[in-house]
Amino acid sequence: MALIEFEHVFKRYAGSTSAAVDDLNLHIETGEFLTLLGPSGSGKTTTLMLLAGFEAPSSGAIRLDGKAIESLPPHHRNMGVVFQSYSLFPHMTVAENVGFPLSVRKVPPSQITDKVTAALAKVHLENFTHRKPNQLSGGQQQRVALARALVFEPRLVLMDEPLSALDKKLREEMQLEIRRLHRELGVTMVFVTHDQSEAMTLSDRVAVFNQGRIEQLASPQELYDSPANPFVANFLGDNNMINCTLEPGPDAGSGAQTAGVKTSGGQTLQARISAATTGAESSAVRLCVRPEFLQVAAQRTALTTPNCIDGTLIDLIHQGDHWRLVARLGGVGTNQASELPQWFAKISPGALPGGLVVGQNLCLGFRPEDAWIF
Repeated sequence: MALIEFEHVFKRYAGSTSAAVDDLNLHIETGEFLTLLGPSGSGKTTTLMLLAGFEAPSSGAIRLDGKAIESLPPHHRNMGVVFQSYSLFPHMTVAENVGFPLSVRKVPPSQITDKVTAALAKVHLENFTHRKPNQLSGGQQQRVALARALVFEPRLVLMDEPLSALDKKLREEMQLEIRRLHRELGVTMVFVTHDQSEAMTLSDRVAVFNQGRIEQLASPQELYDSPANPFVANFLGDNNMINCTLEPGPDAGSGAQTAGVKTSGGQTLQARISAATTGAESSAVRLCVRPEFLQVAAQRTALTTPNCIDGTLIDLIHQGDHWRLVARLGGVGTNQASELPQWFAKISPGALPGGLVVGQNLCLGFRPEDAWIF
């Protein structure tokens, strides 16, 4: 039995014409790290608030260990919550902030001291007990908030974009810290973010939300390598897309089912075809290729891939560990340069063709197994 079960959960706010959470079915396993990922307004934070008890579902069931908790108040759910704004009491010391959940649970003072010391040691702040929140950095304040959520040994820890206010370097450090704590403590964690990299770094599974529904629920690797639809492909990682028409007669090839597509300019390309696309009534599809799978050459004959799209180089950007090449595609059925799609490629410095200049024609190549048809 799953630790948490959402069964046909709806949440509709007063005055809204659409559901914030729309027929949600989700099971969360004991000890896993589940990330709710999606754009603003997709329903991920509402789902977390429903689980925490700060919002009530309009209909449907939420169960903990098989028991309904929709009407159970937050303080009876035994869940630690870490908010984006830290929510520390400014007049309290670090130790008092961390010990607060124990105080309201009437834990004896001697036990509070021991538990606070242990919780602060887990986040490497045992020497900061007497400081006030305004004497701490943003990262330290977030560690205090995390210690406070862990101090009463909850079954579940919920985190609502807790790292969004931190700079990039500190954010990455805190991601590794949270990952370490999850591994060492084995506590179930549910984490809300709109940051793709954060979800990939932290999660056992990721639920990709869109308009109140889960588009796909899978491991980070499966989401990246086998997205269920264009939304997932485009939201998780960088992606290039082009509208095409599906050619009849898909066939097996390169170890995966492939099919042909034709661009609006009449060019035929081969790519993997998703199960949902096979047998679809409409032949209108989208071809998706991630930028790291593209090969670039000034001449078609220099490519080793069967697929090639002609383009014009419009930008060349050095980004440290790779070059970012931006190309405006040709051969897609329009003569208006402003209407032509732009693709970009990530090329390692050692694989960059010599002599490329902005404005020149080039070829973008890719293997059928490295592209998807949706």
